[in-house]
Amino acid sequence: MKRFEMPHTDITAPQVMLGMMRIAEKSDEQVRALVGAARDAGVDFFDHADIYGPGLSTHGCERRFAEAMALSPAEREQITLQTKVGIIKDGPHYDFSYEHIVAETEESLRALDTEYIDILLLHRPDPLVEPEEVARAFDHLVSSGKVRHVGVSNHTPAQIDLLRTALAQPLTANQMQLSLPHAAILTEGIHANTLGSAAQISPDGAGTVEYCRRHGITLQAWSPYRSPSGAFVGNPDYPELNRALDRLAEEHAVTPTGIATAWLTRHPAQIQVVLGTTQPSRVQEAVDGASVTLSRAEWFELLRAAGHPVP
Repeated sequence: MKRFEMPHTDITAPQVMLGMMRIAEKSDEQVRALVGAARDAGVDFFDHADIYGPGLSTHGCERRFAEAMALSPAEREQITLQTKVGIIKDGPHYDFSYEHIVAETEESLRALDTEYIDILLLHRPDPLVEPEEVARAFDHLVSSGKVRHVGVSNHTPAQIDLLRTALAQPLTANQMQLSLPHAAILTEGIHANTLGSAAQISPDGAGTVEYCRRHGITLQAWSPYRSPSGAFVGNPDYPELNRALDRLAEEHAVTPTGIATAWLTRHPAQIQVVLGTTQPSRVQEAVDGASVTLSRAEWFELLRAAGHPVP
């Protein structure tokens, strides 16, 4: 498992993390089997959010994780727990107020049965955000020891810059949707100054990758195996991409899912891949793929096969 020193933290992070958004209906045994498989494979970083769970209820997956794992203090210290706040499921709408951030974080602490959260992310951007409110919430949570590090999710460089006008803490992560078919934040630079390539430019997050690299903000890729028509591995809508994935998987002795993972982890931004699976075998596939270092030619072959022209 590839690991890296996460900027602005004391965390040595794996390049693959396990998202826990689908465990609400899983039994204790199933949750423990999933987490155990991840730990055995070197994945000790677990991603949550207050909204993960059925219906309009909140903190369901966080609570399920804590109940199933029943971590001792020593076991808790061996893992990284990340969670997110800011989305109101009933609506939906967003709330980055001091009161909401603090209340939801404290409820996450209770649900996860932990004294601290390693990384707290603001979920989808709140257009009514007041940076001073966010700063006050982060100051309180960090100074009280309830949160160690802070970050964002689905934020553009301009939105991050607005927050940074008030924040005392560095932002450690930005979790973005990113996969081979959904890769505008990676391809936009290729098409700069190329006539007729406007469709390849990310309309809402131009320069996100370069911005995050420059400021030491770790990019985390959610839905790494999704396309607009669902999962792309084995999807007949992507015949050229799947031919390339299959051939490279055979050459590197991993699965096509592993190669899709390797494509992300090959990027020098040290992108973390957020798995959404509840199948232990899929965790191992991703971890095996993260150990593969694709050549530049292989990386660009996959990019083109996914439908992104290279001028």
